[in-house]
Amino acid sequence: MAIISSKKQPQEPNGQPKKQPQESVKASSHQELLQAEAAVDEQGKQEESIRPQRFADYIGQKDLKDVLDIAIKAAKSRNEVLDHLLLYGPPGLGKTTMAMILASEMGVNYKITSAPALERPRDIVGLLVNLKPGDILFVDEIHRLSRMTEEILYPAMEDYRLDITVGKGSSARIRSLPLSKFTLVGATTRVGALTSPLRDRFGLVQKLRFYEVDELSKIVLRTAQLLQTPITEDGATEIARRSRGTPRIANRLLKRVRDYAEVKKAGEINQSIAGEALQLFQVDPCGLDWTDRKMLSVIIEQFNGGPVGLETIAAATGEDTQTIEEVYEPYLMQIGYLSRTPRGRTATTAAYKHLGFKPPNEQMSLL
Repeated sequence: MAIISSKKQPQEPNGQPKKQPQESVKASSHQELLQAEAAVDEQGKQEESIRPQRFADYIGQKDLKDVLDIAIKAAKSRNEVLDHLLLYGPPGLGKTTMAMILASEMGVNYKITSAPALERPRDIVGLLVNLKPGDILFVDEIHRLSRMTEEILYPAMEDYRLDITVGKGSSARIRSLPLSKFTLVGATTRVGALTSPLRDRFGLVQKLRFYEVDELSKIVLRTAQLLQTPITEDGATEIARRSRGTPRIANRLLKRVRDYAEVKKAGEINQSIAGEALQLFQVDPCGLDWTDRKMLSVIIEQFNGGPVGLETIAAATGEDTQTIEEVYEPYLMQIGYLSRTPRGRTATTAAYKHLGFKPPNEQMSLL
């Protein structure tokens, strides 16, 4: 395919394009080669370079790695493809990275897509037809697949067969096309939203858990090494403690702390510098941001700790109910700062102490 430039060429008096001297063309091309600017695709590869490529480099999820290691070795010994795998858990725990590692360990290629991108049947058909033997197809947010796309996947997963309807009306007939044996890796944050026929077709169903502080600290140290950012162990631990048990958040906070250290010319990132930077970004030692603390403060100060309804909290904080229910509440409930009751939301004793308020039982004892 030819590429046509939209830039106008200089004209000679007779109307013909003016030819650029050959020596100047060579000089300009040689100068472009010596420029130190990163290409667009190189800039986009920074996130990929952080991802581990092997199980040996993957930190955490020990139980999951043991299960998958056995499955990979068994499949290789029988010269078979890996069984279909469903990974579920909160976002940011490494489901996409795990799929890429599986392809690397099996020595096959992988293709990554998301369920919302597979709106029409021909979208999934094109992917399935082009798969080679043993390839891995990773579908993110697989619970959002359309009903028609899901029906196409059933025979593809079980019999490696693609059923296509040819014609319309009384002349319609079904033709079956053989597919190469492949592995479907599905990822979802809502495993309960999957239909039973689709969920039951996965041979392996595994959950990713939240990470411990020591695991996140190792992840921060590894990422800092890849980013060529000097950091101490206590600095990595400080970032890990505020990362909500999620590697994606840990890497994001590390980059913000790195920016702070470079601008302030603080040098090596230690516990003090990491604490100052994260305080500037309003991330407290428990990983709570400004909105988290605002929610708890509203419940405690305005509604005596609850119970209070979701609509009332939304009106008092200026957030919509869906954001509160799906973004902020899960983590507050996981760390024991918020509880749901039939009458509404209630702040726990731990939330009182974290924000510097006296718990209700201590207030009653003083009376």
